[in-house]
Amino acid sequence: MNIPRHVAIILDGNGRWAKSKGMPRNYGHAQGSKNVEVICEEAYKMGIEYLTVYAFSTENWKRPKDEVDALMKLLRNYMKTCLKTAEKNRMCVRVIGDKTGLDEDIRNRIDELERATAGNDGLHFQIALNYGSRDEIIRAVNRIMEEVKTGKLEPGRMDEETFSSYLDTKGIPEPDLLIRTSGEQRLSNFLLWQLAYTEFYITDVHWPAFTKEELIKAVEAYNKRERRYGLVKEE
Repeated sequence: MNIPRHVAIILDGNGRWAKSKGMPRNYGHAQGSKNVEVICEEAYKMGIEYLTVYAFSTENWKRPKDEVDALMKLLRNYMKTCLKTAEKNRMCVRVIGDKTGLDEDIRNRIDELERATAGNDGLHFQIALNYGSRDEIIRAVNRIMEEVKTGKLEPGRMDEETFSSYLDTKGIPEPDLLIRTSGEQRLSNFLLWQLAYTEFYITDVHWPAFTKEELIKAVEAYNKRERRYGLVKEE
């Protein structure tokens, strides 16, 4: 089986899964967080090299305050857990998104996590926090304009490779496969530039119920696709 090098996942359906169990939405977020650890391990065992998950978007701040507060508390706890998991599994962790929008203690924990895992040679795990692709592109354009202004970048020398180097995902290969759980069929402002040639897999399974077997189904579906770039089949 051809294993995709980079898999991106939109983690959707935590609240709906919790509701189906007669539990509050925050219970679904907690179980979804635990499932991230499970799928990270299973992805690496399958041979996936890069895994990027959409954990908290720039639009998620619009949710009810009590839910956002609970998500931030969960995030703080997850940073501690993720550090232990990364040490155990040699996982290299990187957070993408606008970190300036997060509280200082969370930014400090992110810095600690990234520094501690930078040299690890296991799964490359990217967490999208306070991330929105339009915001990412705007931030990249602002940096480019500033560097042109200061003479660090020559006007008229822009190409796709150079532009990509200003994105949060600099140095990370573009996803081969995007998985979205819970049945929604939209990108929700996730990796708009990076997903240009990515294969999509939509499942009705809610994220907390997404298992190793569901991941295998997604990869099997990916293997049935004819990957084409500019109408030329990928060899």
